[in-house]
Amino acid sequence: RFHFYEGNPMELVTFPVRVMKALGCKGLIVTNAAGGIGFGPGTLMAISDHINMTGQNPLIGANLDDFGPRFPDMSDAYTAEYRAIAHKVAEKIGIKLDEGVYLGVSGPCYETPAEIRAFQTLGADAVGMSTVPEVIVAAHSGLKVLGISAITNHAAGFQSSLNHEEVVAVTQQIKEDFKTLIKSVLAEL
Repeated sequence: RFHFYEGNPMELVTFPVRVMKALGCKGLIVTNAAGGIGFGPGTLMAISDHINMTGQNPLIGANLDDFGPRFPDMSDAYTAEYRAIAHKVAEKIGIKLDEGVYLGVSGPCYETPAEIRAFQTLGADAVGMSTVPEVIVAAHSGLKVLGISAITNHAAGFQSSLNHEEVVAVTQQIKEDFKTLIKSVLAEL
């Protein structure tokens, strides 16, 4: 997986999605680690929608007509049917799955407390540095999408300081539930 914050151009960040579509895939599961605005560390959150605050759009430039229209509809970028299946599966296997809006930023620094307050006002439940470009390209390509965020820390302003070690530690704590959920959802799809 390629990230924009690593200095990769959007074409490279989203290239795997284009390859999946070219190979005949009909749907995509995207995952990420995110800071919690509406949820605390250890939460798994199905993404219902996103807010693009990256300052970028991977569709800028000549349209790839073979993949989709010049102005794709983003109303259902995160497929309701896939979310319903994820919630049903999570309940069946005893894993708590919340739902919310993901806000994507370019990174690589964590956000300021003022930015988080602004994002909260905008309706964001989680913030992270990935996912949005890939989902824009997936929507452009007509792919169904299930997005799930692992909330690994409270966003800035909700705790005294942020550090990457804490994110890694929480990720280790919830990874088994996360893997079990993804595998179980794939079995249903």
